Amino acid sequence: MPRLLIFEDYESLSRVAVEMLVFHARNALAQRETFTLVLSGGSTPQRLFEFLARAEYIEQISWPQTHVFWGDERCVPPDQPGSNYKQAYDAFLSKVPIPPANIHRIRGELPPETAAEDYTRQLHEFATPDRSSAVNTADLSGAVPRFDLVLLGLGNDGHTASLFPGPITEQELSASVIPVTAHYEDRPANRVSLTPRVFNAARQIFFLATGASKAETLHTILNAPLDPVLLQTNRFPAQRIQPTDGQVTWFVDRAAARLEQ
Repeated sequence: MPRLLIFEDYESLSRVAVEMLVFHARNALAQRETFTLVLSGGSTPQRLFEFLARAEYIEQISWPQTHVFWGDERCVPPDQPGSNYKQAYDAFLSKVPIPPANIHRIRGELPPETAAEDYTRQLHEFATPDRSSAVNTADLSGAVPRFDLVLLGLGNDGHTASLFPGPITEQELSASVIPVTAHYEDRPANRVSLTPRVFNAARQIFFLATGASKAETLHTILNAPLDPVLLQTNRFPAQRIQPTDGQVTWFVDRAAARLEQ
């Protein structure tokens, strides 16, 4: 069952989220040799990123053993506004002692299909470092890491990462990484996204959601039965994040949680 944590404001939400992130990082490194973190874009994780750049948190994470990935990316160069990589790099990655080789970005400067194939290859090589790096990108279904912690956001329409409402394709069901080339409402096309197949293998998933506009969608996702029709039509993509052996924790402010009280 997902956990729901409700906070008075965005600041306290972000502070507790970063403290729990540090806890899971230390726990992962106590059990394994690496800590793998998947970042999200958008405005909601910005304060968490800024906290990570503070000395009190920098010192608590072994950055040489930390590997950073992204849940989705816009197909723009990495130095341009709109790049999820740039957002995280400016906020904290440029300020912490993480080796450049440990930063695994989606190459947004490439066309979406090429970027998706490239990221599939990166994930496969990270997951299977002692095997052949060859991966069949025709079906985009190679081995992927089991991430320690994934950060996700929630759109008013129930989207998460770059998984938008609409018909679910066979590629999304079987692939690890997909190109997103169609326009969705007012959102620009040309994106790359991990799929539920990858997210649902994670050990920990943090959803961050703020604002009254998210309340009805959040209530549906948390309380409505898993409707096979809704899942098939992808009406609420965030509802498809159901880890097979992991924990989902929702960090929400009181405005977003107004229907949960």
